[in-house]
Amino acid sequence: MFVPLTIPVNDLSLHVAGGPLGGDPLILLHGVSRSSRDFAPLFPALASRWQVLALDQRGHGQSSRAKTYFVRDYAVDVVEILLSRPTFRPAVIYGHSLGALVAVCVAARCPESVRAIILEDPPTPNMIAEIKRTSFYSHFSAMQKIAGSKLPTSELARELAEVRLPTAAGEVRLGDLRDGVSLRLVARCLQDVDPAVYDPLLAGRWLEGVDWMETIRAVRCPVLLLAADEKAGGMLSRSAVDEMQQNVADIISLPHPGIGHLIHWQATETCLRHTLGFLESL
Repeated sequence: MFVPLTIPVNDLSLHVAGGPLGGDPLILLHGVSRSSRDFAPLFPALASRWQVLALDQRGHGQSSRAKTYFVRDYAVDVVEILLSRPTFRPAVIYGHSLGALVAVCVAARCPESVRAIILEDPPTPNMIAEIKRTSFYSHFSAMQKIAGSKLPTSELARELAEVRLPTAAGEVRLGDLRDGVSLRLVARCLQDVDPAVYDPLLAGRWLEGVDWMETIRAVRCPVLLLAADEKAGGMLSRSAVDEMQQNVADIISLPHPGIGHLIHWQATETCLRHTLGFLESL
């Protein structure tokens, strides 16, 4: 059903898993540390109706390594893909985490090419700027050390399981928060990640060059916002949800109590029900 595609963008080659050829375009943008394969739970349902284009973002998967990895850089890549293909009908963009930030930037920059966006638990600008004060800093620092490793996937998964994360109740092993399959998938994806991907993130500079308030106010298309539970590891605060609701004209926000950052894996059926219903409303 899916075929590997290579799309040249400026001086990069971006890998896309695409298919089927019919249907309106639906672009899937993964989070940091992941790749196009991360959307496997959604592929069967989405591909029955849409032309799915699951992108390996720069520095991830089979796409080229790049000089810089700011959110604005990832957004430029997607904008170039949209504008270089005039035969494309306006696309829906589904973005998870980093991909959600990119989707907002793309929708604001080229509204005529974006039909709607689905945002799965985007990190807040405040969390990004203050990342060193969060448990995510230890998480991503550990991932950077593993990124690009040629060690066996099983060995990397065991190493990830022993990562210690600070919490209000004390340190906790990542292996006590994630099951073995989840850790193995992360480990496999990390083997194809450029370690430099994490530099601007860990420096709190990921959104450098992006005026976030101006950007969200420029979004004109319908928006579905899927919010994870902060207490379960979600990155989207209640205040950030309120901020988006106040500044985006056409937005539906749906909380997911008890569900962490990976909504499409941890609550696949609910995620698909919301996503498919939104898509059919367009």
